[in-house]
Parts: sequence; structure tokens; C-alpha cells
Amino acid sequence: MRLLVTNDDGIDAEGLHVLAQCLASAGHDVVVAAPAADASGSGAALGVFHADSHIDVKRVQVPGCDAPAWAVAGPPGLCTLAARLGAFGAPPEIVVSGINAGLNTGRAILHSGTVGAALTAQNFGAKGLAVSVAAGSPWRWDTAAGIALEVLDLLAEAPARSVLNLNVPALPREAVRGVRWARLAAFGAVRAAIGEIESDGTLQIELRATEEQLAPDTDTALCEAGYATLTTIVGIAEAWPPEQAEREVAPRPVPGAPLESLHEIPDAADSRTLRSRERA
Repeated sequence: MRLLVTNDDGIDAEGLHVLAQCLASAGHDVVVAAPAADASGSGAALGVFHADSHIDVKRVQVPGCDAPAWAVAGPPGLCTLAARLGAFGAPPEIVVSGINAGLNTGRAILHSGTVGAALTAQNFGAKGLAVSVAAGSPWRWDTAAGIALEVLDLLAEAPARSVLNLNVPALPREAVRGVRWARLAAFGAVRAAIGEIESDGTLQIELRATEEQLAPDTDTALCEAGYATLTTIVGIAEAWPPEQAEREVAPRPVPGAPLESLHEIPDAADSRTLRSRERA
């Protein structure tokens, strides 16, 4: 398969290098295009172009990998958009984003550049896989890359525009208890806290570990229990309940709409272990 490997930690990040090496070694047609600098927290942003709308790019070498690689002066969403428009050769069928240094679990993934790249792929007709690994000493890039390679087969067989969010605990592969479908938690392993505005005009934001208990079938809880987790996610979607579809103006805001079957939570049997499901 033709794969774009990108990330939000930047072109020099070890997680990106290990992921690209793993996918290329498995025989995939890999191209790497990643931010020239750290772009964490950028979501699906495209960044700021030059006045004449050009984007600065530089050809680089990924250590231990012969795949063509580019450093892009912009966030991962821009790297993905450019790749899908043919900037780096044939457009990729799947965008693999990561390996992020730290989990991307819970609803805060809205702000993740790692996840933003995968959702940008979805928005431009491709499939996406976001890959993140829990902090540890050492970092288990090898475990996350290996599981990402396993998951690719599942994603390749999925419907068009499918996006998976993969989170991997900081464990050797043999110590990971399995790969589980997971719901998005209300929050991740940490929560943001903010202080008062200081007299010098600064605003201090910090991340604090949370001790709140989460449902055991959520991504955050399952990773803490030693499982790698997969969550099917979708980006931009309209919210039109059937009873309002033919009205000129909806009488009230719509909080959500029914999900396509692909994006529904698997039943209890399917959620125990990762396996392909036949679809009509």
C-alpha cells in the first residue's frame, strides 16, 4: 500500500523514524512528510502560508529508512493535505500518523495533531491511523510500531475514509494484554488546569494527573490496564435527525446525529478482542 507517514512531534522525532522503518521494512510504499518543528496540539490546522501561498519544504533522510522524506514548514494536517494533492508523488491510500510521545485518549484528541492528520486524510478521501504510545522508560516505540503494522490489515479492509485511533501502553509486545476496541473516555490520563492571569500578562496552563475512575471500556482505562486500544473516529459530519431534515430551519440546535454502522461501538463479544468483522 502507498502510505504517508507523518506526525506532530516533528521530522526529527524518534517515534516517526521507528514507524517509517517498520512500515517500509514490511514492504509498504512509504513516503514521509512531517513538520520541520514540533507541532503538537495543532489538531487539523494547516498553519500560515507565505504571502504568495508557497510552503517551505526540505528533502531529508530518515535514519535507517530509504523512503523519501520531507520536512514541511507546517503542521501535520498540511503535510497530509499536500500529500493527498500529489505533492510528494502518488497520493497515499492511508495516512499513518505517529508515533506520538504520549497517549492520545479521551475527547481531548480533538486538539491532537497526531489525530488531526488522520482526520485530514479522512476529509480528503483517504484512510487514517493515528498511533500513540504511553510515556515510559524506555519509550516502547517498537511495540507501538509493531501493533500499528498489525492494525493496518484491518484498516485496509475497512470502508473508505475509515480512521482508527491506536493507543499503546509502555510495555514490551509480549506484555501487552491484547488489542481492544474502546470508547473515548471523557478525558485522558491528565487534565488541563489553569491559573489566574499574572501581573505580567502571562497565563499559566499545566497538565495534572487525574485520579478519577473511568469506565473500564474506555481507551484511557484500558491502556492503564495494559491493553492497546482502537477507537473508530470520524471528523466533520452533519447533524440532521430525520424529523428535521425537511424543515427550513431546525427549531433547536442538534446535539448529535445517528452514527454510521462503521462508527458504532462494537458489541460486547467483538470488544473483547480485535478481529475483523464481515460487513454486508
